[in-house]
Amino acid sequence: MARLADIDESLRKPLEGLDCPTFEAPAWVTGPKLNQRRVAIISTAALSTRSDKTFAVGEADYRVIPGNTAGDDLVMSHVSPNFDRTGFQQDLNVVFPIDRLRELADEGVIGSVADYHYSLMGSTDPTLLAPAVERLVPLLKKDAVNTLLLAPV
Repeated sequence: MARLADIDESLRKPLEGLDCPTFEAPAWVTGPKLNQRRVAIISTAALSTRSDKTFAVGEADYRVIPGNTAGDDLVMSHVSPNFDRTGFQQDLNVVFPIDRLRELADEGVIGSVADYHYSLMGSTDPTLLAPAVERLVPLLKKDAVNTLLLAPV
């Protein structure tokens, strides 16, 4: 991730002028004990399986990542020129910590890992992502997910 101070001024100035949206505070609920939680990942690394379409600039949709997807079957199509992909290339878990979740489930720390996970394009205006996120809710409920691990990129 690039530091704003390190970005060329011609790119930095427009970024500094971007509005930062505010969202109404969601209702807070207390979840089940950790060892009873079913966890899904939502990443903003613009990940997709090789058989799915990649993300386009400014796209405000999501991709489904089945939980049994092999790491080498995931591609990243994040469009930001300032995003360093080195970590992803060395270890998928930097942007999509699926192996760490599996380990936690195997150790009994969490109840289980969801069957499906999701990725969005992180450089998209968050207000445009709201409809896609709303469409994820019934999918997460169908998978009995009660906890989300957010992996912002």
